[in-house]
Amino acid sequence: MDFWDFFWLMVFSFFFLAYLMVLFQVIADLFRDKELSGWWKALWMVFLIFLPVITAFVYLIARGRGMARRQVEMVSQARHETESYIREVATASPADQITSAKALLDTGTITPAEYERLKTKALA
Repeated sequence: MDFWDFFWLMVFSFFFLAYLMVLFQVIADLFRDKELSGWWKALWMVFLIFLPVITAFVYLIARGRGMARRQVEMVSQARHETESYIREVATASPADQITSAKALLDTGTITPAEYERLKTKALA
């Protein structure tokens, strides 16, 4: 295999992977969209199966703004859930931490030495 064969293999591989990323993004957006009826989703999927490249480009052009909006909403919701979880875990009182450590000790999940370490850390 000479240099140009390898070069074209890399170029085609890049475009194929880029196409797959776009295709999966479009499919994920189809199922994420609550405004689109099931029949329209099925129709888009049929076209994605039989005319995949053209349909993916048409979808990006026709529904790109909504796709971006749904992606931003999803990321925002995930960020909010993560921040709320961090707040919930960070504000656990020392008594709550010791109680959960005691429950772990009683079930045999942790050793007495680990329990003492967790208790000391909670009280610090």
